[in-house]
Order: sequence, then structure tokens, then C-alpha cells
Amino acid sequence: MPLIERLAIIGVGLIGGSLARALREKGEVGEVVGIGRGEANLKRAVELGVVDRYSFDPVAGVEGADLIFLATPVRSIAGIVARIAPALTPGCVVTDGGSVKGEIVAACEELMPPRTFFVGGHPIAGTENSGVEASFATLYRGKRCIITPTAKTDEQALQKVVRMWELAGSEVVLMDAAKHDRVVAAISHLPHMVAYSLVNAVGGYDRFDEGILRYSAGGFRDFTRIASSDPAMWRDIALMNREGILEMMDFFSRYFAELRTLVEKGDSRGLEEFFARSKEHRDAIL
Repeated sequence: MPLIERLAIIGVGLIGGSLARALREKGEVGEVVGIGRGEANLKRAVELGVVDRYSFDPVAGVEGADLIFLATPVRSIAGIVARIAPALTPGCVVTDGGSVKGEIVAACEELMPPRTFFVGGHPIAGTENSGVEASFATLYRGKRCIITPTAKTDEQALQKVVRMWELAGSEVVLMDAAKHDRVVAAISHLPHMVAYSLVNAVGGYDRFDEGILRYSAGGFRDFTRIASSDPAMWRDIALMNREGILEMMDFFSRYFAELRTLVEKGDSRGLEEFFARSKEHRDAIL
């Protein structure tokens, strides 16, 4: 018997589609039901074998599911859980892939009917592409997935979600939701804010008559790749993790100001030391 007999995925794009592909590859899911609003994308999901059938109605789509995965913009998650809650089968586990956890987990736990369970999760993986066409079975392989249990979390539900992500190839880390939001503000949300700002700054640079983005080479394109991510998704993340992002933006500004001062003073030794510290941190990641 597979780990999940009927999986309902709300939001069949890169994240949800890749999870379904990974579980199918392992033979650990029976039926997969895709739920969304875009018929072309859902039809393509069936053609690709990512889902078996689809529904536009979340309430109908989750019927009989023993696990539901929400891969929708973070500000929509609690509202969707509220809508589907009356239709959940006893024993059903609901989890998500949102990159903000504190507010989502607190809201969703309160919405769950008796004998149903919510477990917050965040797979730290992705690309700048979206839609089911962008999904692939190995997206999560070798990546971390943070799960954020609370004192209310059912142990069996937690273990089911942990096992699901392990089967998808992830290294699972259990973490407090508040800590998660601060961590991802630093390692994920801040880099996106910087990339979006950098592209806007260069794109809006008006010293010359022509736009200079056309001259961008590999370094600029690699660094700003994430600025091609879904604007609506990142709008919601910026709003929901505002406190953590603002803290990191202020912290980053201190270092940028330090670097500006070194450049302004022509401080050769200071610049080399600044860059050397950065290189040391970066090399330690690799």
C-alpha cells in the first residue's frame, strides 16, 4: 500500500507538480487529484501524467483525500483551508509548501475539524519557472524541507508528512515556525528583494539614451535570475513575512553602507578584507 492513497494538490504548478511526480516515481501515491483554476494547465497535468483527474472546486476535489498539499500563494492558504475544512475526511492530513509559516500554521491549526490535522511545511527548492510544464521529479532531491510542528501537531500526521518529503528526496528539518520565518527572510526572501531592486535600478538607470540591460552578461543574469519569479507570489511573501524581511533589509543596508564607505574612501585594504570575508562565507556554503 502506498504512503498516500489519494493525494489532492491545490495548485498544480512547479511545486505541487514536482511533488506528485516524485511520489509517483517512488510508487508511493495512488490517485492524484489536481485542483486549480486554469483549465489548460490542469489538462496538461493530466496529459503529462502528473495528476489522474482535476477539479475546479476545492471542496469537491479534496473529497476522500488522505493527504492534501497546498501549493498556492501564501496569503491564500488559510482561506482555502477554511473553505475545504467541512469536506475533510477523518484522518486527513493537510500540509502546505508556503515559505512563510508562523501566521499560516497558527491560522490553519484553528480551522481543522476534529480528527483532521494540519502540518506546516516548506520545501526549500524551486526555479524561476512556473506551471505544471516546469515540474520535474527530482526538484526536491538533495534539498532541505523545513517542517514546523507545534504543541498541537499530531505525531502520526507529522511522521506522514516527514516521510512524504523524504521519499521526494529531501532532507527534513524540524523547526519552530517563528525561527523558520527569520531564517528564510535571510536566505531566501532578502536575496529576492535584492534581485528585484537591482534589476529595477539597472533598468531604470537613465544616464544614457538607451536601456543598458541589453548589455548584461552572465554574472548579472545569474545573480538576478530569481527576479523572474512570480510577482504575485513574492508580493504575498513580502506582506506576510514583513517583519522578518524588514529586519534583514536593515541588516543588509548596514553592510552595503560599509562597502560604499570603503569605495568612497578608496580604502584598498578595507575593500580586500570585506571581499575576503564574503568569499570565506560563500566558500563555506559550498
